[in-house]
Amino acid sequence: MTGAGLAQDKLDLADWRRRVGDLYRLSGPDTLRRFRQGRDELLRNHPQSPLALQARQRFNGLRYFDPDPAAKGRCRLEPADPGDPLEIDTGGEDGVITYRRTGRLAFVFNGRPCTLTVFSLVGYGGDTVKNTDGLSLELTAGSSDVTIDFNYAYNPSCAYDARWACPLAPRENWLPVPVRAGEKVFS
Repeated sequence: MTGAGLAQDKLDLADWRRRVGDLYRLSGPDTLRRFRQGRDELLRNHPQSPLALQARQRFNGLRYFDPDPAAKGRCRLEPADPGDPLEIDTGGEDGVITYRRTGRLAFVFNGRPCTLTVFSLVGYGGDTVKNTDGLSLELTAGSSDVTIDFNYAYNPSCAYDARWACPLAPRENWLPVPVRAGEKVFS
């Protein structure tokens, strides 16, 4: 790739991240529909889409579960022992990323007790990468109350094409029940 091509690629990536971030700031009564429509549009048309060009040409949109009010629930952020750092190899240019446990969300889903560990990136200001929680978490500054909405669950970029590498959730964040909400497995 030439210098100009590489520079354009970086600008396109920055634009992709900004547009994805914009989807995470939607609000209003039809937010879920607009979120899903926006994801489909980006995947279909953006130069940084994780879909290969050939796949984009035949892409008719992602498959989603129907919205389910039961896939949304409240919980509290509880303190967690930071334990040993968790290192995840991204499999890509980012290499190994180090996380620390910062809390735990405990909730009941489909009648089963579940927990999710909240991680912060070491040396990254404690934020999630690129706002990857999207609209699946509703947070209020100064409160440990959290709403989880699995209707906004989505697949990582590596689900669409093998040229993408993604750090996957650690085993401690695998839920004991299937989640039939949000985006379906890409095929």
